[in-house]
Amino acid sequence: MHRCQVSGEILKIPASQGSAAPSAAPQYRSSGPSSCWDSQLELFQETSSSPLLLRNFADRPALLWLLIAARATSPSTELQAPRNFSLPARPAARTGCAGRFLLGSASPTVMEKTCIDALPLTMNSSEKQEIVCIFGTGDFGRSLGLKMLQCGYSIVFGSRNPQKNNLLPNGAEVLSYSEAAKKSDIIIIAIHREHYDFLTELTEVLNGKILVDISNNLKINQYPESNAEYLAQLVPGAHVVKAFNTISAWALQSGALDASRQVFVCGNDRKAKQRVMDIVRNLGLTPMDQGSLTAAKEIEKYPLQLFPMWRFPFYLSAVLCIFLFFYCVIRDVIYPYVYEKKDNTFRMAISIPNRVFPITALTLLALVYLPGVIAAILQLYRGTKYRRFPDWLDHWMLCRKQLGLLALGFAFLHVLYTLVIPIRYYVRWRLGNLTVTQAILKKENPFSTSSAWLSDSYVALGILGFFLFVLLGITSLPSVSNAVNWREFRFVQSKLGYLTLILCTAHTLVYGGKRFLSPSNLKWYLPAAYVLGLIIPCTVLVIKFVLIMPCVDNTLTRIRQGWERNSKH
Repeated sequence: MHRCQVSGEILKIPASQGSAAPSAAPQYRSSGPSSCWDSQLELFQETSSSPLLLRNFADRPALLWLLIAARATSPSTELQAPRNFSLPARPAARTGCAGRFLLGSASPTVMEKTCIDALPLTMNSSEKQEIVCIFGTGDFGRSLGLKMLQCGYSIVFGSRNPQKNNLLPNGAEVLSYSEAAKKSDIIIIAIHREHYDFLTELTEVLNGKILVDISNNLKINQYPESNAEYLAQLVPGAHVVKAFNTISAWALQSGALDASRQVFVCGNDRKAKQRVMDIVRNLGLTPMDQGSLTAAKEIEKYPLQLFPMWRFPFYLSAVLCIFLFFYCVIRDVIYPYVYEKKDNTFRMAISIPNRVFPITALTLLALVYLPGVIAAILQLYRGTKYRRFPDWLDHWMLCRKQLGLLALGFAFLHVLYTLVIPIRYYVRWRLGNLTVTQAILKKENPFSTSSAWLSDSYVALGILGFFLFVLLGITSLPSVSNAVNWREFRFVQSKLGYLTLILCTAHTLVYGGKRFLSPSNLKWYLPAAYVLGLIIPCTVLVIKFVLIMPCVDNTLTRIRQGWERNSKH
């Protein structure tokens, strides 16, 4: 039974079973003047055991029954209303969904349909601020304390020198460690691991409290266990939670607009972890639950890792650039000096880099799609998709985005180096010398239509390939990729990606023209560098052409949909 006190009397209302409300509800009508029709509902609940008080409740008193029905799952609820309420005889009509009523009124107001789940049952006008204690008054501790003060928390700092802290934000209290620990059951440890020893003296005070470890180390695997696990060993009676170690003081000061908003959280106590995650949300950050406290070791590695997914692409790009640079130096600098005594060292500034960068870009672009081709071959060979790829292939596939972005960077360098060709001294000297020679000899070179076609096709293919290259880079940005669905993203990155590879490969093929295997183009039996740059792209395109043939593609599609060649079922 639920009780509602109306006009000084307790009204007995039968409680419904489960969460559904009764099919018929009494309707309350205010006997006050019509000028009170637009008064608002104010609902206060001081404590869980106090009666609910309804005030300023005028011509919409039918909402009172919604509140009573919403409390149907509570064994005892008292609603105390003003004494000018009376009970009309006409009941409310029930709609089709449980817990939703079409409520009539004796007044000329329009009937309202309200979902009781959308109504707040409690609304505290003066909610008490939650107190959070922070051990440590360094840069991060002060920034975190200021951010929490701005979000409505009451902050107490624990310091070894409470009287000497003048840089703390206004509104925060500074006490000794023991006194500050007594003020709150959530304590954020903004102190380096080397200074944790004093916490053993506060074991009794910290017993049962939530300790949030935010520390990081100077290098990976500096200690055998994580800092959070070490803290849990020092204070075994506390609930240790790892959080905030991936957020910088600058991110807190700038509102986390210029840095990652993700906060990795882990801990063994579920309730303690949930309270910390609630604080993270209230600060405008995004908590990421990583499980138990054993995950703290991995979380503490995140801030110390320097471009973990970029390491392999960087190393690969560096190796390619160095190899191609020395390869071109041998052909274009050392070979002429040995046989012709020419000093072509000036080519090392513009000419040779302008050959290295496009070849590197094309090779890296081909390496973006090569692991997908290898994976398809493995699935066809195994006849199933339910076997793991080798670790090196998994890591390679995870780095494809970084490989593509580096390839785009080298393509940009190629464009810039090409644009400065007309202003080079060597090019201006050569054109001027050729013009003077032709004038003296009164001789001109005839126009070649085939050469014009090759030249224009070479430039056009390069422009189109670079355009699609830029488009691929733009769609890989999170702000763009999040705005398209999976099919659109796959179309751009796969279909247009292969089209980009085809155009860039054709650009290189047309550039070579008839010079590919010409004996005059070989120096010390070494082909031109662009010939080396075509090996991997052409290999990827040939294998991909085989894979998209219907007889092969149908089998591969069935395997990726779950079919197995040697399945017993």
